Amino acid sequence: MDELEGLCHPGEVFLASFLGEDSDFVRLNHNRVRQAGHVVQRECRVSLIRGRREAQGALSLGADRSSDAERLGALIERLRTQLTVAGDDPHLLYATEPHSTAEVRTADEPDSRAAITTVMELGEGLDLVGLFANGSFCRGFGNSLGQGNWYANGGFNLDISAHGDGARAVKCLYAGQSWDPAALGHRIAELRDRLAALAREGRALTPGRYRVYLSPYALGEVLGLLGMSAFGMRSHKTLHTPLLKMIREGRRLHPGITVLEAHREGYTPAFTSAGFIKPEQVVLIEAGELRDCLVDRRSAAEYGVTPNAEVEGTRSLALAAGDLPEREMLARLDTGIYVDHLWYGNFSDWNECRITATTRYASFWVEDGEITAPIPTMRLDESIYHLLGDGLMGLTRERESIVDPGTYEWRSLSSQHLPGALVDGVGFAM
Repeated sequence: MDELEGLCHPGEVFLASFLGEDSDFVRLNHNRVRQAGHVVQRECRVSLIRGRREAQGALSLGADRSSDAERLGALIERLRTQLTVAGDDPHLLYATEPHSTAEVRTADEPDSRAAITTVMELGEGLDLVGLFANGSFCRGFGNSLGQGNWYANGGFNLDISAHGDGARAVKCLYAGQSWDPAALGHRIAELRDRLAALAREGRALTPGRYRVYLSPYALGEVLGLLGMSAFGMRSHKTLHTPLLKMIREGRRLHPGITVLEAHREGYTPAFTSAGFIKPEQVVLIEAGELRDCLVDRRSAAEYGVTPNAEVEGTRSLALAAGDLPEREMLARLDTGIYVDHLWYGNFSDWNECRITATTRYASFWVEDGEITAPIPTMRLDESIYHLLGDGLMGLTRERESIVDPGTYEWRSLSSQHLPGALVDGVGFAM
């Protein structure tokens, strides 16, 4: 930050973001370590502003501060040259009143070697395949107006599958900030039970409507689609949202549906790359009714409102819990389909908010409250207005914290906090 202060000319404003992580990565195959690595990376992203013109750039930081300062100076000069040919941006907006913060969350990260040894011991005899990521990450912001923000956190993410005969497999996800071998053991025991159930003779189903239990992971595929496109202010103002009927016709979801962008519950920092401080939460849907939108800085400038998010897609989505005990869900389902995961989700009818996704792995036929047989891959095709509206029978009171296992460029900080859902009359096609 000091280096940037000295590089700034009169009439210029800079915004700088810092990204850092220190992570272990382990890849498993046949329940053995096939690849292990350690990544330490740091990056500085800079915006140089003069009037209503902005130029942006980034550089990776090394261990030599003097070398980094030299390269940073060269970057600023390139951005200054770009400003001479850039046009005015009518939607340029950044924080001009300094609001400095510092937040360091405590994460009880496990020793990666000990953790992966525990995984292999618990998975003895299984064909486990997947990825384990573990470590710390940080984000920072500063500008030439005197503002400074810091955020540090950490956690682990285990994303594995156990493969049986043929193309059958069961997923197991375990993520968080406090490693508990007993909790992991419980999950792998459940995985063994599901894998044994997959080995039974399958049951063919005809296309039609069935009562369904969607696990938190299956529900996450559904809500992930909404999170990408349904809640942004720009999509609402331009009427390019799959929730169009909630805007135009006053459609409602089930009164038990309350959806939040819960910044404090997730892993993302409380500040944006333009220096705005996010609220602790944004209520997107309350008791089935549309409430507030996610607003990034460009929409805030265009529509004259206050920004409340980095982007207009969810990064810390939470669905309020219901009152159904998870241990009773199979009994409440009685006869129908248990869906552990959904895959390849997409919209089949945007204006009707109808989504389609495939069951693929580990979905079962349930009869009299007992799992009796695996079902073949089927394609769910149903409207959100039914899944989370008139077809919803209840949500579990227990919720699952689901952390995005993505590692493109950086470990993803996106997460969901979701219950399971019992839904009647869900449409399936082959």
